Amino acid sequence: MELFLVIVAFLLMLLGILGSFLPVIPGPLTSWAGFLVLHFTEGVQLSNTFLIVTLIIAIFIYVLDYIIPAIGTKRFGGSKAGMIGTTLGLLVGLFFPPFGIIIGPFIGALIGEMIHRNDTNKALKAAFGSFLGFIASTFLKFIVAIIFLGFFIVKLSGHDASWF
Repeated sequence: MELFLVIVAFLLMLLGILGSFLPVIPGPLTSWAGFLVLHFTEGVQLSNTFLIVTLIIAIFIYVLDYIIPAIGTKRFGGSKAGMIGTTLGLLVGLFFPPFGIIIGPFIGALIGEMIHRNDTNKALKAAFGSFLGFIASTFLKFIVAIIFLGFFIVKLSGHDASWF
């Protein structure tokens, strides 16, 4: 059972890293779930303080994930249509790796802004802001998920119980 929990926790950590790029999976929160599963193993000691602090960080990043792209879009004159376009562009871009994940949000934001207003210059500017917000948010989630993986490895290296 011990080994099974460690494997599940590790898979959640990896899924959390993927979730940094995929909008349907909350990256850092999924990685935190890996900590929670690891907490229930006998050989790894995770304090309640560690779990609470990392949960607060994961929730904070989760909330920022919605705020940062909106700030980028608003700062560059974008609308809600641009933000929706960014998300849809990312989903479509997932089918065209690796560049679709990068280009998709920009094209989606541009199309969303062009539908909302027929001004190419304003639409390009807003799409760029939306894209920058998306990139910043994704980068932040990825960094936190990688740090969580690092903590996971450090905590797991101190494993002191039988694996079976």
